Amino acid sequence: MPIIYPSESYKIVGALFEVHRQLGSGFLEIVYKEALEYEFKRREILFEREKKI
Repeated sequence: MPIIYPSESYKIVGALFEVHRQLGSGFLEIVYKEALEYEFKRREILFEREKKI
């Protein structure tokens, strides 16, 4: 199955890997949320955190 938005997916996965590279494992979810929010802003990736459904 092809990736629908390959460029955007590549940027997002890159941000995820960077957060993991910097922090490693073992933190609470909130720590990763904060770090990923910072990384998305740094990379100018538009996002909406914890969107209400």
